[in-house]
Amino acid sequence: MLNGPAAMGEPWQPQSQQQRLPALGNASAPSARPSAAAEEGGGPAGTAAPGGGGPAAAVSPWDIALCATGTAVAGENALVLAVLFYTPSLRAPMFVLIGSLALADLLAGIGLIVNFALRYLLRPPSEAAELGAAGLLLAAFSASVCSLLAITVDRYLSLYNALTYHSERTLGFTCGAVLLMWLLCLGVGLLPPLGWHCLRDQSACSVLRPVTKDNAAVLAVTFLLLFALMMQLYLQICKIAFRHAQQIAVQHQFIATAQATSTRKGLSTLSLILGTFALCWIPFAIYSLVADSSYPAVYTYSLALPAACNSLINPIIYAFRNPDIQKSLWLACCGCGPALSSRPRTSSDV
Repeated sequence: MLNGPAAMGEPWQPQSQQQRLPALGNASAPSARPSAAAEEGGGPAGTAAPGGGGPAAAVSPWDIALCATGTAVAGENALVLAVLFYTPSLRAPMFVLIGSLALADLLAGIGLIVNFALRYLLRPPSEAAELGAAGLLLAAFSASVCSLLAITVDRYLSLYNALTYHSERTLGFTCGAVLLMWLLCLGVGLLPPLGWHCLRDQSACSVLRPVTKDNAAVLAVTFLLLFALMMQLYLQICKIAFRHAQQIAVQHQFIATAQATSTRKGLSTLSLILGTFALCWIPFAIYSLVADSSYPAVYTYSLALPAACNSLINPIIYAFRNPDIQKSLWLACCGCGPALSSRPRTSSDV
């Protein structure tokens, strides 16, 4: 599935270029034109060799970089999930949302590793395995986007309905909403096996092989709309926070000042999450919308790698900066560190 480009420095050859264009995550999209081998009846472009009898493909440095990134992503987010699971005090609704984002990124990292294995270890990769790996990546990245949207909505509601937020947004309500979100994302992941693929029509492939050009455009537009919704909510959050800051400045109360500090921290963290997400993913989404499989492979790889790195940056921003998670990590690693705070947590602490 992850049929990366020829190794750097290798002379360009039309057939190998068509067989080694990158695509979904670590995947490769063949050219819109079938390779000469395919035209001769040897098999579709994008396969290693007709019937799997050809020589082994050289390992692409881009594929190595994506696989290494996936390994680091999986390890980082597994650590976050372990801390959340084994720390009883981290059971607030906001930590459920953090756990959902960490789980999505963990699956994305595993998907990158699986795609690398399919590309270089399974010769030739079966259609079912390739579609399954594509579905895993689609489900994981969809869940990551939806988890970020859920964190933004939670942050907005905690400010807009500050007086009733804790009574309305219970742990059970949050878990139910996250479960529904994951069911929707799993449905998105089932699209490739249900027909959203171009394995039997290579000319219809997008840069997100095996997703077709039309379906890739739908996914890219949906992503951009969701991000626009997140940005709109973020602007509303800023307006509410500034209004609260003005009220605090009038009251000059210690409790209000503490709440203002917590609010500023939440806004700073949310800005980092959304800003990093935009820089990493929007270029790749726009490229997926306008490009097709005939574009040079290096363009897709150079945009897919930053997108994958977003899942590597997320734990640093939303988890390892959290004081409670930091204390849990210290206690787990060396048995030291201050006791966990017992004060109620709000989404401002995210």
